[in-house]
Amino acid sequence: MALRRVAAGLLAAATATALLTGCLPDGAQPKCGSEDGIVQCTPEQRSAAPTISGELLEGGSYDVADQRGQVVVVNFWGSWCAPCRAEADDLENTYQATKESGVTFLGINVQDSRDKAIAFEEGYRISYPSIFDPGSRLALAMDIPPNSIPATIILDREGRIATVIRAGVRQEGLQPLVERIAAESQPPAGQR
Repeated sequence: MALRRVAAGLLAAATATALLTGCLPDGAQPKCGSEDGIVQCTPEQRSAAPTISGELLEGGSYDVADQRGQVVVVNFWGSWCAPCRAEADDLENTYQATKESGVTFLGINVQDSRDKAIAFEEGYRISYPSIFDPGSRLALAMDIPPNSIPATIILDREGRIATVIRAGVRQEGLQPLVERIAAESQPPAGQR
């Protein structure tokens, strides 16, 4: 069992590194690093995120492309997921602490019923939107299989993948990552 977990962890890190380095020129060496389950890339080595759009839990639609110029923290979660419950307050607190810096958050609810997902958000007082993706279509497009939930991806202001975290997050670990990416380039005052 332990060997399977190690192998799964190595596979996840390799997949995340491949996802993050998919746009490298031939022969270029990636400047992405992986440490403690977190894969980070320098700005010149980031690849564009796939299309992230869909129906919101509460109705309406959302397209992350409309957030260009903002740092977008995308969190994949499910109400059935114990680590997702453990990280909910940390995600909300990080959102509140960074939103004035041109940062927005988006949840993507997977493998869930709408009623349970809405109850989860209400119970944890989540104030940022979540896309309802019961079939995990968006997660799979980003190489996030349902068995690796929770996962968090940080997109830079150009919509490129800067960081992939394939584990639950805590505010003290997530907030510095978000702040560092937000500080790379500040949006014009009218877009904050």
